[in-house]
Amino acid sequence: MSLWFEGSVLGMDTSCDETAAAVVRKGKVLTNVVASQAQLHSQWGGIVPEAAARAHIESLVPVLAAAVEGAVPDAVAVTNRPGLVGALAVGVAAAEALSLAWDVPLIGVHHLEGHILSVLANRDLPPLPHLCLVVSGGHTELIEVLEPCKYRTVAETLDDAAGEAFDKCARLLGLGYPGGAALEALARAGTPGKYKLPVAIRHDPRHFSFSGLKTAAMRLVEAEGASLDAASAALAVQSAIVASLTEKIERALRVSDAATVSLVGGVAANSALRTAVESVARGWGRGFVASRPDLSTDNGAMIAIAGSIRLARGERSTALDVSAQAPIPDCEPLG
Repeated sequence: MSLWFEGSVLGMDTSCDETAAAVVRKGKVLTNVVASQAQLHSQWGGIVPEAAARAHIESLVPVLAAAVEGAVPDAVAVTNRPGLVGALAVGVAAAEALSLAWDVPLIGVHHLEGHILSVLANRDLPPLPHLCLVVSGGHTELIEVLEPCKYRTVAETLDDAAGEAFDKCARLLGLGYPGGAALEALARAGTPGKYKLPVAIRHDPRHFSFSGLKTAAMRLVEAEGASLDAASAALAVQSAIVASLTEKIERALRVSDAATVSLVGGVAANSALRTAVESVARGWGRGFVASRPDLSTDNGAMIAIAGSIRLARGERSTALDVSAQAPIPDCEPLG
């Protein structure tokens, strides 16, 4: 059985604050269009779900038009879980309508599976099993990829995601929203070791935790006041997050036969994290791959890739029956 669906697949994602659409054929990205809402939400210092849904409605038609370039794709894939339910509903309704109008197959895609499989864009499948760190504003999970569409959760966050910790700590340092990239840039001028911030639950191989880090960063900012070295504080935040993530990977590699470590999600764009994860992987004699920068944040190409693989397996969703789901039900494994 081929890994890929034979035709072109339109992938759509409206799970959070990017309106995204792309066309992919057998893993090759033909188009990839994203309309970001970052400037809209910056005025509130975080994502407002109702505003996100309205912005998706405004952006979706021009984004879709740019992605399909006047051609009718052979199938449609859409994120239907997890995410902001109002935002998800916009993309799901449009995908159902297009599937009916074009008379092409439809498949609902799990957002995290899209991130995990984003490393397949214009690239062969990494040796299996491989260990994937999914790290973004809403998710932090270490997943063992047994085969495409078959996964095992190795570790997950008990509270906040690493990307949220980056953004909230950036706001404490006056860097605005979204602040992950600005915090990384500021950290380059920091003095290593000037400030120490905690790495939570180091003893627990199955869980991450970042809520305590945000509290510790807030207390540091309050205690230092006007004398705060913001660059060194940014470096301390980044170092604590990177240490938490890489320590869990290293623990997993001690007992895993994974041949490769992959890094995906919006925080995968952080160069310090990429360097650290690659160093751990190489140190244990494993390969390393990461989603390319333009496919690290939310995008339609990763959804089209996941959809193409699901469609090739004979899976289909029924138009008018792809429900938008906000949480990941505890009883529903990723695969």
